[in-house]
Amino acid sequence: MLKLYNYKDLTAQKIEELCSRKVEDDNLVFSRVENIIAAVKSEGDAALLSYAEQFDKVKLSSLFIGKEELVELAKQIPLSVKNAIDVAYQNIYKFHEAQLKTEAKIETMPGVNCWREARAIEKVGLYIPGGTAVLPSTFLMLGIPAKIAGCKEIVVCSPPQSDGKINTYIAYVSTLLNIKKVYLVGGAQAVGAMAFGTETIPKVNKIFGPGNRYVTEAKKLLQNTVAIDMPAGPSEVLVIADETANPAFVAADLLAQAEHGTDSQAILVATSKKLINEVIVEVEKQLLDLPRKDIAQKAIENSYAVFAETLTEAMDFSNAYAPEHLILATENFEPLIPLIINAGSVFLGNLTPESAGDYASGTNHTLPTSGFARAFSGVSVDTFLKKITFQHLTANGLQNIGSTVEVLAEAEGLQAHKNAITIRLKKM
Repeated sequence: MLKLYNYKDLTAQKIEELCSRKVEDDNLVFSRVENIIAAVKSEGDAALLSYAEQFDKVKLSSLFIGKEELVELAKQIPLSVKNAIDVAYQNIYKFHEAQLKTEAKIETMPGVNCWREARAIEKVGLYIPGGTAVLPSTFLMLGIPAKIAGCKEIVVCSPPQSDGKINTYIAYVSTLLNIKKVYLVGGAQAVGAMAFGTETIPKVNKIFGPGNRYVTEAKKLLQNTVAIDMPAGPSEVLVIADETANPAFVAADLLAQAEHGTDSQAILVATSKKLINEVIVEVEKQLLDLPRKDIAQKAIENSYAVFAETLTEAMDFSNAYAPEHLILATENFEPLIPLIINAGSVFLGNLTPESAGDYASGTNHTLPTSGFARAFSGVSVDTFLKKITFQHLTANGLQNIGSTVEVLAEAEGLQAHKNAITIRLKKM
């Protein structure tokens, strides 16, 4: 069950160790991913078909499902799931649409005008996980902002099922997003295919989406070839709780992350030892009823609890950990908000479970993991955009800024830069 630590007893080195997310076979994963990527680059579709047989246990006759078949597969969706996806779509769309903003032009000095304009990344690749769990929610989280941004070509890869098809939920989301093809490729090989392009799968400019350690390693390895949204690997949650928290709610939140995969982490940082003990009892109790209890159990064994004397100490540990998901399971969350420095997405109060954001509140669930929340944000419409700067000088602007540029160019020893100003000033 959850290992327990006392924050006061933790050295800086121990805190770093607890926050590292290092796994013993990291080098093995790296080596395997290197080999997979090399094969995809050199062999293209042949490698993808071979890996589908090896990893997905399916012999594919085609590497994609077209629009007509997607529409037919989508018709099989249960009405209750269809309605739930529709509500999630609306909320996610509403939240992300509000992120589109036109920036004002700024006159930095008389006659010198500067501004930025957004342009969509033309070709984007979306990776939709489908290994131990099928995730239509991830398709919504990536596809909606891509559509709002105006990306011209959206390439979607998701692992095939045992019948060589995709899940009806994924098919339905593809119809909502007007996606005409879904490529039947998963894992590191999907990332490689979108990075290099194959006979069937187009090469993209940027790859998006979470995945297992192999997917994340592939994205990191290919950053010199293709842009990526962020390293988004095994899921994680950190719950900060005090005596006002409900132990059953906290346990449910920890298990919600633990059931993602055996390499997920669910961390509890609490100011009450009594609460920690109650949460551990609840975790053991709720675990028994989970269909994915074997997976969740292993993840919990890879997790831990920390006793902190104050919420400020708890926040200090959280900022060091930099969680993908941060839950403030306390009625006193407001004073803690300004103290949050590193987190992917934050869930406030005892009635805001992380699963609400995972599916339907409207925020994006594709978030930085493994401590990358120290430097990365979650996916948004901006992630699918480039911001291009513009500047325009009038005659008056050139006269006002000219001498400044000439002096700085000369100071740096770049005479041609200076001449580009001087030659214009002489013509005025």
